[in-house]
Amino acid sequence: MFSSPAYAQAAVGQSFPGGGGGAAASLIQFAPFIAIIFIFYFLMIRPQQARAKAQRAMLDAVKRGDEVVTGGGLIGRVTKVGDDEVEVEVATGVRLRVVKGTLADVRTKPLLAAANDAKK
Repeated sequence: MFSSPAYAQAAVGQSFPGGGGGAAASLIQFAPFIAIIFIFYFLMIRPQQARAKAQRAMLDAVKRGDEVVTGGGLIGRVTKVGDDEVEVEVATGVRLRVVKGTLADVRTKPLLAAANDAKK
């Protein structure tokens, strides 16, 4: 019936309607990937970096007398602070050495109001 097969093929340099070049077509193909990377950076990476920075600042600010919560759920008062470890008193006379990185929360000692201050 047909003497030769026909192949659908675009001419070189006309892979885009309107005659755009190959560079414009490849840029448009990568645009969704660039958008996804941009979204991941602003929605996931930057907030995680901010949380890590806040955690480091909290651990650096631990001082004697603070109430801390460990990652395992123990609550106690800091009695001694070292470079990488803190000593936490969980009960009277019971002291534990805890690695600073395992502290989940630091609750600073509340300032006590003087007894003669009038409440408003």
